[in-house]
Amino acid sequence: MNAIGLVAFALVGSSKAIREEFDLFGVAVVGLVTAFAGGATRDVLVNRIPLALQSPSEIALGLFGVALAIGVSAVLEGADDHPITLCSDAVGLAAFTTAGAIVATEAGVSGFGVVAIATINAVGGGAFADILLDRSPFILLEDFYASCTVLGGSTYWLVVVLGGSGSVAAAVCAAVTVGTRMVAVSRGWTVPTAKVLRTSP
Repeated sequence: MNAIGLVAFALVGSSKAIREEFDLFGVAVVGLVTAFAGGATRDVLVNRIPLALQSPSEIALGLFGVALAIGVSAVLEGADDHPITLCSDAVGLAAFTTAGAIVATEAGVSGFGVVAIATINAVGGGAFADILLDRSPFILLEDFYASCTVLGGSTYWLVVVLGGSGSVAAAVCAAVTVGTRMVAVSRGWTVPTAKVLRTSP
């Protein structure tokens, strides 16, 4: 799960930096931040050294995602909005949500902790990347994105509480997260703003 998420999110983050016309170093930085910042925050919360600082293979996977983004952008216009990138983003979201839920469960945190750490693992990197791109983190705006990770993490915890195995919980968590994200993209789901709620009849 972690490997899939690293490659997918490095690709997504790098694609955004390419659209903003960052140089190659900037593209690599944004891609790696997208891939690693959420997981590093997760590891700090469960009191362990971030995996990115322990294994060179982790960095290699991130750089592979960066290279994929550069390659895709060379042959596709608007690569960051292309179905390949959107699907990669959904897969990465599901992978990191599941990885975060697994780590949190192994750390023995509460049900709320499992959901919170799964969400931070999944969307933390994207939030840091948006700051580097000089814009408000999009997970705080209208897009139905972080909500998918909350649903996935909650599903993981619920399956475990009901006696399901870790592998079953992981599979269901990943399916719920990627499924809701893809439906949200295809149907244009958004989370309503307070202003919309105030002006609705």
